[in-house]
Amino acid sequence: MKFCPPRAAINLIGALQIAITVVLAGWSAAGWAETWRFALIGDTPYSDYERSELPRILDDIAHSHVAFVAHIGDFKHGKDRCDDSIFVDRWQLFNNSQIPFVYVPGDNEWTDCSRLSNGSFNPLERLNKLREMFWKEPQSLGQKKLPLERQPGSYPEHSRFRLGPVLFVTFNLPGGNNHWGMTTEPKPEFVERNPAVLNWARESFDLARREKLAGIVLLFQANPGFKHFSQGFPHRGYRDFLETVREETARFEGQVVLVHGDTHISQIDQPMRDQSGKTLANLTRVETFGYPLMGWTQGIIDTENPRLFRFTPQPWPPKQP
Repeated sequence: MKFCPPRAAINLIGALQIAITVVLAGWSAAGWAETWRFALIGDTPYSDYERSELPRILDDIAHSHVAFVAHIGDFKHGKDRCDDSIFVDRWQLFNNSQIPFVYVPGDNEWTDCSRLSNGSFNPLERLNKLREMFWKEPQSLGQKKLPLERQPGSYPEHSRFRLGPVLFVTFNLPGGNNHWGMTTEPKPEFVERNPAVLNWARESFDLARREKLAGIVLLFQANPGFKHFSQGFPHRGYRDFLETVREETARFEGQVVLVHGDTHISQIDQPMRDQSGKTLANLTRVETFGYPLMGWTQGIIDTENPRLFRFTPQPWPPKQP
């Protein structure tokens, strides 16, 4: 026997269908606010204690529902040796991350390796060893891989990738004045690499503009000296890069974030000024935690936020409620 619902029930069902359709249409018109999360670390591990704690931090990061974690360089103490064994240890540590792990080189693992305490290595040989181990494939480290677009040519450490409406770009821009050297004339390695760095920055901003992205994040190790740059006394090794970033940011309608380490001070501010001395309102600097303080910084991309990004430092060990 076929069941026929009463007319009142039919009318109620029809009304509910209309109401649901109207609500869905309103949601579609208004649009959903979307969010994406990522994590930032750097200048770690520097000690046996940090080496034992970092896996726990990475597990904590993985459980916080972020899309990836980026290490912006200096994976050992500046006084320690640059032996292959420590490179292998860090590769295994990073590759064991439950989520995609993006690594950017710092001065402690290549430019400073010529120090006697570091083993008197050739810095370029150490950099090539890093390239062979960490940036051999067009993808991140980690148990889950993130596809990366690498800069064609001799600098595979330069990469970029998308997360939501944001382009992330990595650079080999180490501390110690960007391997300029101790004289007024730069080292040949700097002379060769610097144009590649600048081209990668300009191409990435062009890509972000072309695809009408809401933001771009530049990841590099060195603190490039924003204060001195704003005062008209830029460091030689970072002058061209900061001038390029200032020019490109002024021409970019979205938000720009510069992530670095090097000076080991967790901070979030707006240190860049235009040529007239006015703060560039669409540029934010994020510096990660660094030895002897451990922690990570959570980044949130929020399409409802006028500034697009929110950043929250996460000290380690976590504070008890």
